[in-house]
Amino acid sequence: MTTESRARVSGIPTPRKAADGPVAGTTVDHLTETYRAHYRSLLGLAALLLDDTASCEDVVQEAFIRVHSARRRVRDPEKTLAYLRQTVVNLSRSALRRRILGLKLLSKPMPDMASAEEGAYDQLERDDLIKAMKGLQRRQREVLVLRYFADMTEAQVAETLGISLGSVKAYGSRGIAALRVVMEAKA
Repeated sequence: MTTESRARVSGIPTPRKAADGPVAGTTVDHLTETYRAHYRSLLGLAALLLDDTASCEDVVQEAFIRVHSARRRVRDPEKTLAYLRQTVVNLSRSALRRRILGLKLLSKPMPDMASAEEGAYDQLERDDLIKAMKGLQRRQREVLVLRYFADMTEAQVAETLGISLGSVKAYGSRGIAALRVVMEAKA
């Protein structure tokens, strides 16, 4: 069985050979423009999912590296930002999992060391709303951040997180209700 026939059976697209012409996908120039236009918003998205500035920057940089490496598979350049957002969310989850595992393995806590960039995020940390959001369940927080911070539609949130539209609505509704209770208690 040839590579092309195996790819057709498995449903995995194979890159076209040079004889077929250029390979379709996101160009490096388009990815560079996306970086310039959306780096800060993706950093903000990571900041709402993580609580450590250095991790946020690492997650966003890694997301761009991964999308750059797989740019030929992003056939529609208009979906580049969606791929980046989804990658940031997935890498943030992985970072949190690694952090939890690291905390379990540490015999004593590491001393807190402030980085120079943390000053930029101190203002965000003081905000009562962000503190309240950190107390939400993971899915509720992800839905609310993508829906209201990233200004995505419910359908886009469902696609990014890989959940149904009804789940997006339910998590969003429960998350807003929980935030309302916390914010009213502080007032």
